[in-house]
Amino acid sequence: MKIYQVLIAFVFVVLLLLQSCQPNKEFIRTEGLIFGTIYHMTYECNQDLSDTIQSTLNAFDWSMSTYKEESVISKINRNTSNETDIYFRKVFNTAKEITAATGGAFDMTVAPLVNVWGFGFSKKDSVTDAQIDSIMNYVGMDMLSLSNGRIVKEKPQIMLDGSAIAKGFAVDVVAEVLESFDVKNYMVEIGGEMRVKGHNPKASAWRVGIDKPIDDPEVLNRQLQEIIAISDIALATSGNYRNFYVKDGQKYAHTISPFTGYPVNHRLLGVSVLAPDCMSADAYATAFMVLGYEKSKVIAGQVNDLEAYFILDGEDEDYEIKMTEGFSKFIIDKH
Repeated sequence: MKIYQVLIAFVFVVLLLLQSCQPNKEFIRTEGLIFGTIYHMTYECNQDLSDTIQSTLNAFDWSMSTYKEESVISKINRNTSNETDIYFRKVFNTAKEITAATGGAFDMTVAPLVNVWGFGFSKKDSVTDAQIDSIMNYVGMDMLSLSNGRIVKEKPQIMLDGSAIAKGFAVDVVAEVLESFDVKNYMVEIGGEMRVKGHNPKASAWRVGIDKPIDDPEVLNRQLQEIIAISDIALATSGNYRNFYVKDGQKYAHTISPFTGYPVNHRLLGVSVLAPDCMSADAYATAFMVLGYEKSKVIAGQVNDLEAYFILDGEDEDYEIKMTEGFSKFIIDKH
């Protein structure tokens, strides 16, 4: 049993013992709010699991939300507790692995940088080089470890931001809940990150659109770059065309480099990553936005079961498209 199934089995043991999706199943659609975004779920079952899904997400939120003062991660950030839970430990251990695999490009300790640039759970009006230099002393996953279920910081000023990995893991957690009810066909999507299994209501692979990287923070002018057909896989997308601001004529993107302390500025506009689990896809997508295309394509080629689709700022045209060899087999339509 996977580590996150253990907690779900504990919380919903009676439900799991008494209920499962038996014959006479139909596709059920549900949606709601979590983590400041919208989720959409479609799954084939003979009972509505909406309450179970929402309860699962609420429990996860109390672990990894930096917007809840009494969440596990918030108390760790304030140094009022160093205790972790099963969700936090899974996220933290996976984050450490992906930090190593990306040479430090993925780093949860960027929280104070994300905040100072105005994209986190607290905001500042201005940023100076001196501020960044000071904060960089507390950035680095190598200054954190787990010991007997407790987080150990080398410096108390270290703070964690799970936004680039936790949402993907929440998708996986819900997917595992559905599978515990013997759901064989589903689509779980939270804020654009998703995991799918089996087939859609039309008995074909799930069709998913990849957006063009149009500067559109309110999502009022969404246009598709590609349509892909996927099954038994997870997808996460990262880009700097939705979460940004412009100040004094300068665009500041939400992707902050843990190497420099500043928002990234390169040709890579957006990247979509396919992986067996959504937590990994989510984290790698963020790391690739930090690294840019050239370094990311090398890593994508080295990691098993990982495929990536890159949209770059074009030199002679609007966009330049690059992708790993395996990604092309999922494309069914072009726009």
